[in-house]
Amino acid sequence: MKLDNTPYENKMKKSISIFEEALLPISAGRANPGVLNGVTVDYYGVPTAINQAASIKVTDARTMVITPYDASLLKGIEKAILIADVGVVPQNDGKVIRMVFPQATEERRKQLCKEVAKMGEDCKVNLRNIRRDANDKIRDMKKNSEMTEDEQKASEKSTQELTDKYIKDVDAIVTRKQKELMTI
Repeated sequence: MKLDNTPYENKMKKSISIFEEALLPISAGRANPGVLNGVTVDYYGVPTAINQAASIKVTDARTMVITPYDASLLKGIEKAILIADVGVVPQNDGKVIRMVFPQATEERRKQLCKEVAKMGEDCKVNLRNIRRDANDKIRDMKKNSEMTEDEQKASEKSTQELTDKYIKDVDAIVTRKQKELMTI
């Protein structure tokens, strides 16, 4: 009986998905609504994501406009953005909040590329840990005579191929994000 890799593959997909979400707020001078992911505002005592309490529009490559659905939230949203320290100071004109993203220096772009590479390595470590868990399960099944030695080798090979596939995906995501960051 060969090991069913489906649960491990699902964990790997989830790991990649979390990695991609973590990359969203990272930008080099381009307006990106993703920078506000995870930023919440107190809305009648309930922490609410800004994108659920306001309309967020990118008006040009470097400007983002946030229009709250409830005008009383304007100050709260401004304060939440300042506390979150997204790297841009919000400008409140009484009706909307404008965020103008400054052009990043080459040094800052390189620093962001290093951060992306480190996050990619962390994701790969996570994928390898999932592989280790799968291999532990395979060894236990072999020890308990639930699989033959040939099935063990086939299962380990299949798990390794799955890991290699997702590690290549992480490398592609890192390369794509670094290219995006270095493009002016």
